[in-house]
Order: sequence, then C-alpha cells, then structure tokens
Amino acid sequence: MKNDETKTKDLTSILWEGADILRSKMDANEYKDYILPLMFYKFLSDKNLSEAHNLLSYDKGVSLERMQDEYEHVKQDAKTWKDLKSELMNDHKYYLEPEQTFTHLIQEIKENRFQREHLGAAFNAIEACNRMYEGLFKAIDLYSTKLGPNEQKQAQTIVDLMLKFNELNLLDYEGDVIGDAYEYMLGQFASETGKKAGEFYTPKRVAEILTRIAISGQENKRGLLVYDPAMGSGSLLLDARKYSQFRDLVIHCGQEIMTTTYNMARMNMILHGVSPEKQRLKNGDTLDADWPTTEESEFDMVVMNPPYSLKWSANEGFKSDPRFSDYGDLPPKSKADYAFLLHGFYHLKNTGTMAIVLPHGVLFRGNSEGRIRQRLCEKGAIYAVIGLPEKLFYNTGIPTVIIILKKNREDINRNILFIDASKEFVKDKAQNNLSEKQVDNIIAIYKNRTDVAKQAHLASFDEISQNDFNLNIPRYVDTSDEEKEINLGKAINELTGIDKEIGTLSQTLYTSVLELTSEDEGLQADLKKLANLFKGDNHVC
Repeated sequence: MKNDETKTKDLTSILWEGADILRSKMDANEYKDYILPLMFYKFLSDKNLSEAHNLLSYDKGVSLERMQDEYEHVKQDAKTWKDLKSELMNDHKYYLEPEQTFTHLIQEIKENRFQREHLGAAFNAIEACNRMYEGLFKAIDLYSTKLGPNEQKQAQTIVDLMLKFNELNLLDYEGDVIGDAYEYMLGQFASETGKKAGEFYTPKRVAEILTRIAISGQENKRGLLVYDPAMGSGSLLLDARKYSQFRDLVIHCGQEIMTTTYNMARMNMILHGVSPEKQRLKNGDTLDADWPTTEESEFDMVVMNPPYSLKWSANEGFKSDPRFSDYGDLPPKSKADYAFLLHGFYHLKNTGTMAIVLPHGVLFRGNSEGRIRQRLCEKGAIYAVIGLPEKLFYNTGIPTVIIILKKNREDINRNILFIDASKEFVKDKAQNNLSEKQVDNIIAIYKNRTDVAKQAHLASFDEISQNDFNLNIPRYVDTSDEEKEINLGKAINELTGIDKEIGTLSQTLYTSVLELTSEDEGLQADLKKLANLFKGDNHVC
C-alpha cells in the first residue's frame, strides 16, 4: 500500500531530514524524543486506518487519504461505527477517532487549521485505550521552548516534522523500524553531542550472535522465556522471535532504567505485534533491586548488552542478596560489569544459556573481579569467550567480548572455549561491521567446540587454573604469524649480486665525474674529491 499523494522515501533519508529540522534547536541526543514517538504515532494511525478499511472493504491498494474518507463516513452510521470500534479494540487494544488520525492532522496542516492540542489529544486517546499504551508519549513535550522561542515557531517545528514523516510508508516497512531508527540516529548524530549516550544499542550482527547462541537447542520450545535486564530499545528481546519455531508464544521479559528508552522498547513490542500477555517490561534499576521476583523468575535465554564499567553502589547489603551471595565478593563500585553478569546468571534456568557483551577487562582484572571470575570458572559457569573486533558499537570504539554462561557444569568438564574473532570484520567508513559469512563462521566454531588454528582453543580447567583464572584470549589463542626461515646461502648470493651492481654503478659515476672540468681551482678540487668517493672499493660491500 502506497500513499498516492506523497512519494515514499527511504527511512534513513527521512530520519536525516527530520534531524535537520531539529538541528540547532536541541542537543542531538534529544532528537529521538520527538522523532520516535511521532513515527510511532503515524504507524498506529496508519494501521488503524488500514485495519478499519480491511474490515469494511475488499478494495486493495487504496491510499491513506481514501481510507480516511471511508473512516469518517462510517462514523455517521452509529451501529456500524460501534461494531468497528469494538473490532479494533479487540484486535489491537486501541482505536482513534477520525479527527485524531495522523492523516486527518496532515489535512488540517494543509488547510492551516492544525493546533498542537489536536496532536496531544490523539496521544492521550491512544494512551487511554489500554494499559499497554500508558505513558508511551510522555517524553514528547509539544510545548517545549527547545522547539522554538515562541508558540508559532514551536508549532511550526512540529508541523515540519509531521509533514516529513508523512512521506514515510511504515505499513510496508520490513524490519525493526524503531530499532533501525534508533541505531541510525546513534550512528549519525553521536558526534554532534558532547554527551555520552546513556542507552546502548546492540548492532544487528552482534545481536544475531548473542541470540543464535542463546537460543541454540531451544528453537522448538513453546513459551520460550527470554530475559534482558538492560533491554534498551528491546531489539535483543525481539530477535528471539526470528529464530523460534513458535514466535508468537515467546515471552519477552526486560527492564530498562531510562524512561524514554523503556518506552521505545514498548513501542517496539507493539510494532512487532507482541500481545500484552507476552511482554513483561519494567522501568527500573536492574542492580538496585532484584526483578523479577514473582511468577517466572528464571529464563531459558538471558541476553544482555549492559552499559560498560558503570558505577554502582556496591552496598554491603548486597552481600546477602542471593544474586551475589555465592561469590564472596561484590564487584567494585567503579565497575558494575560483573554485577550485571551475576544478575543475569542468577535468573538463568539450569537448562538455559546466557550471552552477555562486556569489555575485555572482565577477563583479566584482579581483586574482587578476579575472585568472582575464579568462582565462576570453578562452578563451570563460563562456557565460552568470544573476542569481537573493535569499533562495532556506536558509543564506544573499544573491542568487546561475548561471554557465554551455562549452569550445572560444576561436576562435569569445566572447559572453556576461547574464540578470537577480532579480525572478523568488514570496514564500513568509521565503523566496523560483521558480514553474514563471518557471523556464520563464529557460530560454527562455537558449536563445533574444538581447536581451530589461530581462531579457537578449547582450554581445560587445569589450563585455566594454571593461568590463575586469567581469561585474556591471547593466553589461549595464538594468532601470531610464524617468522619465515631465512635461507642464508640465498641471502649471500643476493648480497653478492647487489655488491657487484654497486661496484659497476660506482665505476660509472667515477668516470662521469672525472670528465667534468672547471676553470675555478676550488671547484675543480671539489670535483676530484667527489670522484674519489666512487673510486675503487669505497662502496659499502
């Protein structure tokens, strides 16, 4: 379905042009607070019109404008309108009045009748329909002075954004529109802000490795329980649907501390058609208080890309917290990496798999982190360590590592597979990326679980213990190239040939300089000295 009155544009083009509208008005880190909610509202509005049309008509390929006319007309029949609203609420848990749709507001804009109150009313109407929509548009302040110095300019900024997003066809978009938009904005506009992004987005190929490993062997499980305690925009949770044989039965559980990012995850769930009973999302601090603690609190899959080396309280009271009490030490206040890891591991089922992305320092740092790492190795918890290339992430250029964890390995083989994938990347402007083939290669090495020259080593527990539980990958995977042996006889022959060539050239230069003459006695003397430099055996060899 295409919009007849506008030319559908590429998502990235629209995002770039939308950012142009906001540029110089606010920090680049705030673009998403306006761009993503407006895009989401357009999606809900367009879907509302499309679903209503499907219930009312068999016509295909109809424009949004024609659907809007049809939608306005049906409201004149009270019974039909009541039945239509009931169908929309049953199927999608929301509906919009004809005057609250994005398409209607665009018409108001074209007729100079638009007011920001109308847009706010549409937001409120969606939020009031069902609990799953509550607070979704909380972050977007339609009256902020960041939009302009006066009411007219503020309203014009909103109008310009709406007209720009009207060029976008979201109903036919294939992919994770919120995740794609978020990733694009991080990549394009991170350099425009002095603030370090508080939210972390996992690039698609890295997310694919995490998900394919964590779901391995569980693809056919009904009601698969997936948990991400630092979920960001929710893309990692949603990736499980790509590989599950029962995608609509997957239960998504996640927590996010940033309210705006938490709402992005909620939008993402709705955009992907995840029913309310299949999503359990919370806006909160994962480390501060354990969650979830009721219903299902252990998961088949735990996938995480938490903020790296974040400070946390490390309060002494956490030593009795069941998430950390088995390890004797708490992660240091300056680095919460192991706090996130232990939290996720605590919530992993005995039959499940956890995959977490962290900085390399967790593999070799000492003190409390070293003792926690040793205890994890002794429990057989660490199943594999995969070193990734640098510059894969938008918010940091450092190389990262994926740690795979499993339970119930304490009494069996506690070996660890080390994979060095640091050279597995494709250069893409300022960022590095992983190709599909490279991802498949990493997954194949992981599943084969055997040594691969310069790429992987299956280290025994004794070997790890002898290394004092230092898991730095170069200790186990030698990627260095062997020095080539020098053929001494061949080298002597080559040097002899070079020496002869130098001698011939020197003799030629000696003869040539001698032929030069000058009436100036001083210059003539200098020429003779120069000739003598090339005479006889003055060359190096």
